[in-house]
Amino acid sequence: MHAKDILIDGYGRIQEEVHAALDGLGPDELNHRPTPAANSIAWLVWHLTRVQDDHVADAFGLEQVWLSQGWEKRFGLGLPARDHGYGHTPAKVAKVRVDSADLLTGYYDAVHEQTLGVLRSLAAKDLERVVDEGWDPPVTLGVRLVSVLSDDLQHVGQAAYLRGLIQTSEG
Repeated sequence: MHAKDILIDGYGRIQEEVHAALDGLGPDELNHRPTPAANSIAWLVWHLTRVQDDHVADAFGLEQVWLSQGWEKRFGLGLPARDHGYGHTPAKVAKVRVDSADLLTGYYDAVHEQTLGVLRSLAAKDLERVVDEGWDPPVTLGVRLVSVLSDDLQHVGQAAYLRGLIQTSEG
């Protein structure tokens, strides 16, 4: 098995978990925040998708799907175009409201397709390319891809946990 195959499998698992976390949820569940300072399922999935979109696009010199495919306009959040949620205050988290899980899965699936496209083209030597010199040591493509994978899995896990809390409190 090649490194790119492991990455493709890992990113595929994120997609499966995103769909599972969102399946059948309506606006109330998507936008529910257990406390005023907490994140919603909508924010968690939007954020993990924005991070993947931003970081993968940057590492491969591509335009973000958020912008190139018009997702920013479809969401209409009133946030800066390149905002991806890092450091959001509770007020900014509150701006990430959606009426449909389909909007979130549609955006995630579009980002996933772009991610798969670049992962399929990888050679082992590509993973050693430095993509961010702002860190010590500088970040390689391989490290960036694993970092995004880890971050996304953590956030989708949080979304799944929140889904469980919401569903058990309803029933």
